Amino acid sequence: MANAGSSGPVGRAAYDEAFPRVSDALTLYLWRRPALLLTGWAVKARVPTLALTLFEALLALLVFALFWRGHYWPGLLLALAVMVASVAGLVLARLTHAPQRANRSRIALEIVHPILWWWGWEHGLGDYGRAFEPVYATMVLWVVVGGTVAMRVIEGLALHRFNGMQIHAWRPVDTRFRLVSASRNTNLVLLAGGLSFDRPDSGLVLVAWWTLISLIIHAVRFAQLTELQARRQKIASWLDR
Repeated sequence: MANAGSSGPVGRAAYDEAFPRVSDALTLYLWRRPALLLTGWAVKARVPTLALTLFEALLALLVFALFWRGHYWPGLLLALAVMVASVAGLVLARLTHAPQRANRSRIALEIVHPILWWWGWEHGLGDYGRAFEPVYATMVLWVVVGGTVAMRVIEGLALHRFNGMQIHAWRPVDTRFRLVSASRNTNLVLLAGGLSFDRPDSGLVLVAWWTLISLIIHAVRFAQLTELQARRQKIASWLDR
């Protein structure tokens, strides 16, 4: 097991096998190497998956606190560490066959902390000097949070209904769209883009629109899969062919 997370030939092969095949662009193209180093250290140090999850949770809470106070750039920098820890936690759980309690804790964290981040970002606009009107703030936040939750529900239903197949792995177009669809990492890129123009408020509006668009696409693909299943047609991921 000690070699599973190492950078040697056997360890790298195990890491690549455990690494998600479908994810956002940052995870697939930027965080693979840093997460490999963190995973290798965790395996060698015999760090339990739950401990790494708790470390990620602590970092995520610090990001939330920074966003809440309008300290956006420090929060975004710390969010990069959360991204790497998140990937490492997933891979470590697969390599070490983590217990169900640890897996459930990790999944719950991945669902909850981005929602807290978007709430913290919206609240921090007041300290930054770009506050929304109260009604508009509620509308934007509900679109972002509600859309995020709805997409997670659709993804969970797809896993349950279609023999464990991710909705993003059905066709190549779904896998390509997953690279940029609304998610924690993609949303942070949009927020950073708005902040680079000194408009963190516009960044959050962009996140709301992209979340809504992504939700519509998720819903359409889920409806198409459901229709094929009702016709008793075979449903399989293109990655398994």
